[in-house]
Amino acid sequence: MNWRRRAGRQSTGRNVVPTYILLANWTEQGARQVKDSPKRVDTAKKALKDVGGDFKAIYLTMGDCDLVAIYEAPDDAVAARFTMQLGMLGNVRTRTMKAFPEAAFREIIASLG
Repeated sequence: MNWRRRAGRQSTGRNVVPTYILLANWTEQGARQVKDSPKRVDTAKKALKDVGGDFKAIYLTMGDCDLVAIYEAPDDAVAARFTMQLGMLGNVRTRTMKAFPEAAFREIIASLG
């Protein structure tokens, strides 16, 4: 049995959706219009919801990144389209990482033999 089936159920009984971590930095345009960023976050939340995804957390950060977000999307293609659409708006540059749940991490490591 693979980890998706074994760990694919949460206590709510729904399937686990892939999780992504998005690192974002404002572009010059985004920094000039930083006061509009709460509205842009609302727009991004709606856009992600419209394609079947959901933000789990959004953080303003200090250091290498201006923003960090954790979100779920139905699959990698949806996540890729979503982040490309964000980039096309010109306010942020993004990097996205796919996150594996602990059960998958354990199975991947165990399979190393």
